[in-house]
Amino acid sequence: MKAPGYILLWKLLAAVILVCQARPKSKLTSQTSSGLRSECMGNLMRLSLDKALAVGNQLEVEAVNGSRRVLLTPALAARCGYSMESDPWGNTRIYASLLGCYIHNTDDSTFELGLRLEMFNPTSPEIISHDVQQTCSFSRWAQREVLCDRNYMEVSHSIPVPNSPTDPMGPKGSSIKDDPQMNVIPGSSEKGGIWKLTFYSPEAVPMMQKEAEQAGYGAHTSANRLVVRSPYHKPETYSEDVAGIPMEVLRVSVYYSAPSGLSVTDMSAACPIGGVLFSERLILWHIPRVVTPLVDSGARIQELYMGMSGHRLDPSQLSARGYSLTTKDFHIVMEIPVGTPDGYYKSHAPDHQYHVSFSVEPMLEVLWRSSQSGDDTRYKVLFPITTPLMPRPPHISDQTVAAARLFSLQVGTFLQDVELRNITFFTGTFSVEECVKRGFSVHQEDYPNGTRIFSVSLAFSEDVVRRHNPEPLVTVYSLPLTLGLVVVPELSSFSVSTELQASLHDVVLPTLSASCDQEKFHITVAYGNQGSNFQAFETLVGYQVLTAESAAEYRFRENATHFYFEVPYTAQNTAFEVLESDSVRARLDILLWDPKNQWTVGDLYLACHFPLTTTQCYPNGTMSALAVKLESVPGLELDRLRLRDRSCRPVRITERSALFSFTVDSCGTSRTFLDDYMVYENEISLDYSNGVVYPGWASRRPRTTPIDPEYRQSISCYYRVHKTISRAFAHAPSSAPAAEVGTGQLQVHMRLAKDSSYRWFYQPDEFPVSKVLKESVYVEVSLDSSSDPRLELVLDSCWATSSPDRSSVPRWDIIVDTCENPEDRYLTQLLPVQKDSSVQIPGHVKRFIIKMFTFTREDQVLQEQLHIHCDAVVCDSNDHTDSACRGQCAHPRSPARPGVGGAKDGRKERSSAQTSSGPVLLQQSGHTNIS
Repeated sequence: MKAPGYILLWKLLAAVILVCQARPKSKLTSQTSSGLRSECMGNLMRLSLDKALAVGNQLEVEAVNGSRRVLLTPALAARCGYSMESDPWGNTRIYASLLGCYIHNTDDSTFELGLRLEMFNPTSPEIISHDVQQTCSFSRWAQREVLCDRNYMEVSHSIPVPNSPTDPMGPKGSSIKDDPQMNVIPGSSEKGGIWKLTFYSPEAVPMMQKEAEQAGYGAHTSANRLVVRSPYHKPETYSEDVAGIPMEVLRVSVYYSAPSGLSVTDMSAACPIGGVLFSERLILWHIPRVVTPLVDSGARIQELYMGMSGHRLDPSQLSARGYSLTTKDFHIVMEIPVGTPDGYYKSHAPDHQYHVSFSVEPMLEVLWRSSQSGDDTRYKVLFPITTPLMPRPPHISDQTVAAARLFSLQVGTFLQDVELRNITFFTGTFSVEECVKRGFSVHQEDYPNGTRIFSVSLAFSEDVVRRHNPEPLVTVYSLPLTLGLVVVPELSSFSVSTELQASLHDVVLPTLSASCDQEKFHITVAYGNQGSNFQAFETLVGYQVLTAESAAEYRFRENATHFYFEVPYTAQNTAFEVLESDSVRARLDILLWDPKNQWTVGDLYLACHFPLTTTQCYPNGTMSALAVKLESVPGLELDRLRLRDRSCRPVRITERSALFSFTVDSCGTSRTFLDDYMVYENEISLDYSNGVVYPGWASRRPRTTPIDPEYRQSISCYYRVHKTISRAFAHAPSSAPAAEVGTGQLQVHMRLAKDSSYRWFYQPDEFPVSKVLKESVYVEVSLDSSSDPRLELVLDSCWATSSPDRSSVPRWDIIVDTCENPEDRYLTQLLPVQKDSSVQIPGHVKRFIIKMFTFTREDQVLQEQLHIHCDAVVCDSNDHTDSACRGQCAHPRSPARPGVGGAKDGRKERSSAQTSSGPVLLQQSGHTNIS
């Protein structure tokens, strides 16, 4: 369709631009080049300029008129019969009507045209010029010729011969109109030529020839023809529908002088401004079969041709290109495949989205013969067509190589008028040049079909890559990025966004080691590959976070590979487990905690014996005894400790100890004789006396019933003649919490949680549960129907089978001898359990995580489901003499056993229980579906 954009003569895309302004003084260099081709095409001359000559330059076109040159501005070109079009890559075609200005016309049969092309670059003082001379011969003029070019309409008419020199009405078929005074020819009639034009739109608008030229029209005579030319959309033209096709119409009466006297000829031109239909693959162009503003309705088609870019195509060429030219009852229909090599695609970015259009310039040439007068009318139309914008979402190809730790993607395809300007990461926006300087690989690849793609590659280690750990041993790397692109030469922008992800089992967790001397715990933590302390994890010493202040207290030291610190056994973060006659067994718990992901990345539980004398016997008959707060009596209030005589209180109390000092004949001390020894004995215990007020209790009512575990510590001194020795004995609660001796089934329950929070569990009607390979399965085993805090549930063994039968094979050991199976490549993770609203007694609950796996035998998959089974024991948490009851994985791991049915000789009998889970199905797809 004709549009305002087509009115502009010099429509140069990409690098070719017409400049109609003063330019700096430059050096002029004349050249000839094979990139210029000129040819004659009927009543047109075409000059083709290859992009190799024009790219990067600005272009001026001058018409050579004898010894002078005339710069062809857009307005002058439309008035004088010149047009130009260019594709996005700079291939340019210049058209000139043989009846145009500045063309040497010899008897309307030989035409000589001279053009000068001057190309210059603003960055260079040199101007490159090309002179073009072309001679065309054309004599097959119809009585009326109508030319519809991109920016103008042209009609030429052979000058009629008058019937009579004295006929005041002029030649046959013409008329003299308007004010008679305006019809008077000024000056001598011997000069000939056009002196007035009257336009009809439809009102009559008379203009003298000079006025018409000033208004942008062109009108002149040649040896045998009258020529009138009008740009599109002038005030004196109008629109009219012909057979449903919108046409722009020019009607004008031309007054001119001839040797025979005054003459007037009515002339008209009609050019299509519509009639195009589009489909996804086809362009249909409809032109009226008979253009009635030009010829009568009975006119017959004598010749009919189709062409491209002003060049006629023969039937074999039409067939080879897939074109079709047919005549219907009312229309001539031209079919053009979208994407034909005679056209080109162009990029656009409306609303910052990528679209393309396809442009092609078909030509129609038809010769009508009037059924009334027998006159011929040749009609030639060059009609640029551009399809509506077609969205082209770019394809993003993820070519990431996880093993090489390299993100890589390709984005395309685009046309070659699209350029990549910048890339935006979550850290900021960088130009392509900046990306290359940072070491990123950014490439553009062009293809012979006129398309291109862009590729970007960078390493996982770059700071523009995000990292997070969904599991302790897994790192997910993500690269969100946005490519900023522009369409040239308009510089309209759009973007393409995506996010690449890759997952690797590449985490090396920290490792802990420890030792003890006579006074301290010595802790060493070797870093993994996730960073150092205070960066990747928190260090909890006795469940207190190691801060910069406490690190200084513990003589914290670090280097590039590990850190080290020392903790005195008397520090507040240690726990006293057992008090013996000459030592105390103290324990230090170290936990490496990831606060971001809320999981443990390492732990260590170390217990050592440290020298400690709790009872001193002095020769003067004085005894001193030290009572310490043990982990087995967590609620002990030291200020409530008394000797047998309840009036005897500690002489000094700290947060962890109480010191008694008394004489052997006081505080209820008893005396007995044993061979050569005299033995003095007393006892430290809790006071539950009614009505007794203790310092620091304020108004708090004293307890009258022993709701806390009883605390009793026996102390004694042995005296011998001339010799005194000291001896201390460890205390133990008088009523030790212990499971009933014997065997039997306890109420132990196993549940599967839906995530790591252990807040939501699968219900019976939700089994079987579907999981994908290596997906986490969250297991909880709990002791039900017991509120005794002295009992502790310990998972002795856990395993998985492919059937509900606990003794079936194959089987997969998960927990062996209370610890994770060290031979399991999907290493089980035991989780600490904290007291919260759902867990009242942490010792009654055990939790662990396994990864979903398949059962195989000789590398063959047997069955895609598993059942989890556990053997559990219930122990006295205060009795640590049995190694299996020291807690979950609190003793050195023994070699992995084939199952839970091994010998247990030498162990105490303990309360035991068995429990199993419902089936968990292995799902082959990448999605988890719990049903």
